[in-house]
Amino acid sequence: MNKPILRSMKESDLTTVLNWRNHSDVRKYMYSTKQIKINEHLDWYAKESQNPAVHLLIYEKDEQPMGFVNISHKRFPKIAEWGFYLDPNGGVRGSGMELGNLAIDFTFKNLKMHKLCGQAIAFNSRSITFHEKLGFLKEGVGRDHFFDGFQFHDVMYFGLLRREAQLLIKD
Repeated sequence: MNKPILRSMKESDLTTVLNWRNHSDVRKYMYSTKQIKINEHLDWYAKESQNPAVHLLIYEKDEQPMGFVNISHKRFPKIAEWGFYLDPNGGVRGSGMELGNLAIDFTFKNLKMHKLCGQAIAFNSRSITFHEKLGFLKEGVGRDHFFDGFQFHDVMYFGLLRREAQLLIKD
């Protein structure tokens, strides 16, 4: 068994990542729940993969892609935001925590960020619990901050500072 890793996303990952993103179990927790078309996905990748403030990463275990992580520091040079999802058909217990810990390591060790921020729509209790288990602190609530086309939902905001993550980062 190989050690789980995060690696840069490649063009050969595009179909896999699009299939994960378009899966109903992933899509229902996104700000946009529409199916992403291949041309939109290719345009997104062409743009984002060239941006030095965006890191598109694949979580891999035993050389098998298991998840996707997007770490971006477009707004502020030392503060990153992240988004992520696992292969909805992967189902390997503990994969989420591995992905999260690898992303935290990458953010603070490789990118030397001061802070990592996350968001979760309030009905996504798994993501909220996941952030908390990883050591993120709830920093606020955007009340009725997201409209899904039918109703408004709160958005939960999370943050993890470098000094808080020092206990989590493995050397």
